[in-house]
Amino acid sequence: MTFKNFEGRLLLRVAFLFVTLSLPVPVVLQGWSELLVFLVPLGLYQVYELVQFLKQAQEELKLFLEAVHYRDFSRYFSEKQAPVQLQQLRKGYNEINSTFLTINREKETQHQYLQKVLELVETGILSYDLDSGEVVMMNESFKRQLHIPYLKTIHSLAKRDQSFYEAVYGLQPGQTKIAVARTVSLEKGDVKMLLSATSFQNEGARYKLVAFQNVHEALDENESEAWQKLLNVMTHEIMNSIAPISSLADTLKNRLQDTKTHGATAHDLEDLEEGITTIKHRSLGLLKFAETYRNLSKITTLHLEKVLLKDLFSNLQRLLEPTLAQRGITLKVDLKDPAITLQADPNLLDQVLINLVMNAVEAVKEKPQPTITLTGYSNAEKKVVIKLTDNGIGMSEEVQEKIFIPFFTTKKTGSGIGLSLCKQIVLLHRGTIQVQSVEGMGTAFILRFG
Repeated sequence: MTFKNFEGRLLLRVAFLFVTLSLPVPVVLQGWSELLVFLVPLGLYQVYELVQFLKQAQEELKLFLEAVHYRDFSRYFSEKQAPVQLQQLRKGYNEINSTFLTINREKETQHQYLQKVLELVETGILSYDLDSGEVVMMNESFKRQLHIPYLKTIHSLAKRDQSFYEAVYGLQPGQTKIAVARTVSLEKGDVKMLLSATSFQNEGARYKLVAFQNVHEALDENESEAWQKLLNVMTHEIMNSIAPISSLADTLKNRLQDTKTHGATAHDLEDLEEGITTIKHRSLGLLKFAETYRNLSKITTLHLEKVLLKDLFSNLQRLLEPTLAQRGITLKVDLKDPAITLQADPNLLDQVLINLVMNAVEAVKEKPQPTITLTGYSNAEKKVVIKLTDNGIGMSEEVQEKIFIPFFTTKKTGSGIGLSLCKQIVLLHRGTIQVQSVEGMGTAFILRFG
């Protein structure tokens, strides 16, 4: 409305000037040349007034642009003291300034709010220019966690801790990793940090934002809890073997003392031989237990290759078909897309699936219609999912919490290493394994690979 009003006034002036400049022709033709004395000054005045009008508007525009350039949106253009033709123009400038001022205030409020949030969170935040390495933002948590009051560039971090700098600088957007940071604090020493990164662009510049989360205490607590569970199971298993060995050894010692006094009979020798054989058997059991524990730490590397899920399932079916047929168990395979592939070590993945299927065989053996279903698909997150379900006896919540602990087993003849080994193999593939079970209804193991 403001600019339309200004344009209207301008067009009106141009129209009057056009009329004034057109009048001399008919006046001269009619022989009224004396009227030119009035028309010429009138035309000159209109030209002068038009130039002044445009000059005033130009000056007003210059002042407005200057205010925008210096972001001085508090400047006010007086409307009442302005010429009538500029009042609407100044009103428009004031409205624009007021809008910009409101936007600036909102941005400043958001900036201050973001700064307060960054100060309150326990996660350290660092952002730097990907091209120059210049640090553009670091919050108080980052400074406090790593005892770094200031960083000009990300490369300055190398002077303090080269290995930690390489971990941070080499972290790709979307990745997470745990790295050890050496601090100057004697009280804290080395600190384990969970790093995660993302990148973004702004006005042609590329930035990387890295989050630092201190997980040292949490990892220590989880590690301690894991060791406690492991030691409880190991103590239970070892005591089950040591107690009868000790008792039997004590009995054999007493029998030997008796033979010194009364002499050894054939029956005594038979008992001694049987007792020694029993001790040997239990000792071999302890050796086997130690061997299974050592096997848990053997698998550390993978021989990755592109594996078709269809081939993986077919090989498993051919291998286990005789065993399943003999026990009357049905194995159903449901593969949504035969072209699904994943990067994996096929031998180790076979071992995982065989172990899970054999566990399912034990779970369904007493069911009237024992069924095991093997499903493969790609989920919404583009992850390959392998799901093995059975209609067996299921597990209690207490058992579900312990099944991946080494040496924990509910079977009389089980070693308790199978599922622990499965989990280790899946984790080496950067995957996850999850169990879902309901007592009396069945169990499902879900494997996800990124």
